[in-house]
Amino acid sequence: MSKDLIEKKPLLQVIDLKQYFVLKKEAMFQTKQVVKAVDGINFDLYPGETLSIVGESGCGKSTTGRSILRLDEPTEGDVLFKGQSLPKMSKRELRNVRGNIQVIFQDPYASLNPRRTIRQMLDEAMAIQKVLPPNKREARMLELMQHVGLRPEYLERYPHEFSGGQRQRIGIARALAVNPEIIICDEAVSALDVSIRAQILNLLKKLQKEFDLTFLFISHDLSVVRHISDRVMVMYLGKVVEISDKSSLFDKPLHPYTKALLSAIPVTDQTKRGERIILKGDVPSPLSPPVGCRFHTRCPFATDLCRQKEPVLVELEKNHSVACHFAKELSS
Repeated sequence: MSKDLIEKKPLLQVIDLKQYFVLKKEAMFQTKQVVKAVDGINFDLYPGETLSIVGESGCGKSTTGRSILRLDEPTEGDVLFKGQSLPKMSKRELRNVRGNIQVIFQDPYASLNPRRTIRQMLDEAMAIQKVLPPNKREARMLELMQHVGLRPEYLERYPHEFSGGQRQRIGIARALAVNPEIIICDEAVSALDVSIRAQILNLLKKLQKEFDLTFLFISHDLSVVRHISDRVMVMYLGKVVEISDKSSLFDKPLHPYTKALLSAIPVTDQTKRGERIILKGDVPSPLSPPVGCRFHTRCPFATDLCRQKEPVLVELEKNHSVACHFAKELSS
């Protein structure tokens, strides 16, 4: 973490956030089943940074983003935006704050209203958040189209007339229309071709500097994460297992799960490839997560301690925290 980042106050604070989903009972006497999608996580997001959340499918990455936005109401815990509790806000108060926290969704085909032109979408976003009076929105829309690399005449078109990369640029313009401070990118480039993916990533980095944006970047692609992140948070089965600045995490991962993820990154120079770590077994169900460390069922270093006691996320090295009983020994 850079010195400038350390000296700043967090823009967003996530405190013991839990998101549980109760499944419907199929039989009269069936025990209630609860999916623990996010189970008590803590992290801070600092102004101007990109914090990436990574992990396997089902680890709770996207649910974390949705819970922060209250698209799913959190079960427990708190989310503070500039010290204000989002879960405690009324719907009216939350509507005003949502202009400061926007989202870019994974699917550029499903996230845009097919019945509205691009002009109507941008105008509606600015009208709801009362960003500008009607007579000044036209200039703002033209400016946004230029920023995201689209022609002004595209404002009159509908989403089906664009490619996937162009639609994602429109999604970015819509997010920028209300002058946000934080943008949650939920797998924002995973549905795009490799070449288009690189263009969108470079666009996001450029816009971050121009608009002083803060990104919470959710992805399963570690190559993408390495390109765009300042810090990286690794999740496993609803828990944070490691969080660190990008260089420390990629150069010296401390958690066995993180090491396994990084060993799977494709490399062009085979002489630089380390030993591939193959994890045995399937990811346990969030309906019945393992007692103790949730990773112990797949960890090659697990002991009885791991099976009985849940590790706490602690700072093992400067600005590098890990939840593992034996991280110190394994890192030496």
